[in-house]
Amino acid sequence: MSEYLNFNIRSRDGNARLGELMTVHGKINTPVFMPVGTLGSVKAMTVDLVERAGSEIILANTYHLMLRPGVGVIEKLKGLRNFMKWDGPILTDSGGFQVMSLSKLRDLSEEGVLFKSHIDGSKHQLTPEKVINIQRSLDSTISMPLDECPAFPISKELAAKSMALSMRWAKRSRISYESREGYGLFGITQGGIYNDLREESANALIDIGFEGYAIGGLAVGEGQSLMLKVTEESIRFLPQEKPRYLMGVGMPLDILGAVKRGVDMFDCVLPTRLGRTGKAFTRFGTINIRNSRHSKDPRPLDESIDCDASRNYSRAYLNHLVKSNEILGSILLTWHNISFYQDLMSKIRFAIKDNSLDKFANKFEEEWNRGDIEEEY
Repeated sequence: MSEYLNFNIRSRDGNARLGELMTVHGKINTPVFMPVGTLGSVKAMTVDLVERAGSEIILANTYHLMLRPGVGVIEKLKGLRNFMKWDGPILTDSGGFQVMSLSKLRDLSEEGVLFKSHIDGSKHQLTPEKVINIQRSLDSTISMPLDECPAFPISKELAAKSMALSMRWAKRSRISYESREGYGLFGITQGGIYNDLREESANALIDIGFEGYAIGGLAVGEGQSLMLKVTEESIRFLPQEKPRYLMGVGMPLDILGAVKRGVDMFDCVLPTRLGRTGKAFTRFGTINIRNSRHSKDPRPLDESIDCDASRNYSRAYLNHLVKSNEILGSILLTWHNISFYQDLMSKIRFAIKDNSLDKFANKFEEEWNRGDIEEEY
C-alpha cells in the first residue's frame, strides 16, 4: 500500500468507473454508497445489519460528535470505530454544512466559524485546524476539511467569495493533516452553479494536493437537472486517477446519473430518514407503507433484494407495525432501504464491468417511473 489511500480503476464504461479504494480499515468497491451514521449510529440499525446490507463504509459527522458525546470520550475509548463497533472504514464530514443548517447563531471569519450549539446554546468555534485534529482523534479513515456551504440560490459574487474562503481553509487543513498509511484527506470543490468558479476551485485544490476530491454545495435545492449539469462540468476539472465524491446525493436516479458522469462515492440520509417515516424504496419507485392499500397485501417489499426485511415480511405486517408506531417497523424499513441502495450499487458495478451501464440505467429508470402497481386483496 502507498503512503496514502490507493485508488485503482479496474474498468470503465463511458465516463463511469469501476474501482477499488484501499484503506487501512479495508477495501471499498466503487461506485459506493455510504449510509449516514451522523452520531456514530446508522439510525434504527445495528452495525451488523449495516454490514449485512452490503455496506463497506459509513459516514459520521464531526459537528455532532464534537457536541455529543464529545471527542474526549471517543478518543478515550480508542476511536469512533471501536466506540460504535464498526470494523470498516469511516468517512467523517467536517460539520460545515451542519453549522450552516443547525446552529442557532454563527459568526464566520477568516479564522473559522463561531457558533451556538443547536443542543444547548453553548458557544463553540471550528477552525480548519481544529476540524482536522478532531477527525484525527476520531481515527477517521477519510477526513474532510472545513468549508463554507452557502445556501442556494447565491449570486456569483458571493459564491466566489465563499469559494475563495473555503480554498484558503483547505490549504490550512492540508498543512494540519498528518498523513498516515491507508488514511486520506479529500478536498471539497465549491463555487455554486458557476462553472468558472468550479474550475478555479478544482485547480486550487489540485495545487494543494489531496487523496480524493469531493463536489460540495449541491443537492441544496437546485434540482436534479442542474445538479447533474454542474456535476458533469466539475468532474472535467478533477484528476482522473483520484476518487470523486458527490456529497449528499441522493435519490436512485440521481446516483445513476452521477455515476454515468464519473462519480465514485455517494452519501445520503434518505434511506434511513424515509425508512423511519414509513417509506420504502423499491425497483418500482418509493411506496408509503402507511397507505391503506398495503393493509392486506401479502407481497414483500421487493423480492429482488437479498435481504430478510425485503423478502420475508409482508407489506400488511409492515403496514401494521408502522401504523402501531412499533420500533420494529422503522428497523425493517431502514434495513430494507439500505439493502436496496447497496443492491443498486452492486448492480451498477456489475453493469460497468459488463459494459452495459446504459442498458441497465434505462431499464431501471423505466421500472422506477412505472411506479408500484396497486393490487386488490
